[in-house]
Amino acid sequence: MNVFTYIVKPRRPGRPPGPTAQGAATRDRLYATAMRMIARRGYEATTLREIAKEARVSVGLLYRYFPSKQAVIIALYEELSADYARRAADMQPGRWRDRFIFALNTSLHVLQPHRVALRALIPVLVGDPDDGVFAAGTAFSRQRVQQVFEDAVVGSSDAPKPPLGEALGRLLYLVHLAVLLWWLLDRSPKQRATVALVALTEQLLPSAALTLRLRPIRRFVVALDELIREGLFGSPVEA
Repeated sequence: MNVFTYIVKPRRPGRPPGPTAQGAATRDRLYATAMRMIARRGYEATTLREIAKEARVSVGLLYRYFPSKQAVIIALYEELSADYARRAADMQPGRWRDRFIFALNTSLHVLQPHRVALRALIPVLVGDPDDGVFAAGTAFSRQRVQQVFEDAVVGSSDAPKPPLGEALGRLLYLVHLAVLLWWLLDRSPKQRATVALVALTEQLLPSAALTLRLRPIRRFVVALDELIREGLFGSPVEA
């Protein structure tokens, strides 16, 4: 299935101008080859020349579509975040804690087919300031996914008032990232430990909802959100 849609618009990383159906097929093939090699050998050990050799194309042709390994990672983020946003659009009305669990499980389902590749990318996703989850170059993907979690809260039937609702949504986005990291590292059969973790999280949420009625807890969540936005997202918060 072709996961990339080409339309005429400003150039994005790894997208040559004037795309054609043949070019789209070539790009998809190169992308699939790159991800397969990264899953097998790791991000650092995989070079663009080796990707070109594996795909049986010239290095020059590969550079037209992916001028760097970072472009491959950006393409991965774009594909997964777009797929996630499409599936998350089926979120039903209800309480924020139920909508959060739906958003979390949807993320796990979207990423499941890519688990091997994502495991190989853990050092990049977590620790690389240029290509990681919190990198400026991948902000478009992060914001797309983060917005789902914010909407899960602010669009719920029991949504906290601003700015608490938005802050809680961003905090739950980070909780979701922590669960994803656990899932990637999970060695239990069929990731049973992750299933149990999600279940425990779901059991804890009603108590969390009750604590939000306390003013000190509400202030703490908003203050924590300010630290998160500045420390991880690089978004200065006005005093």
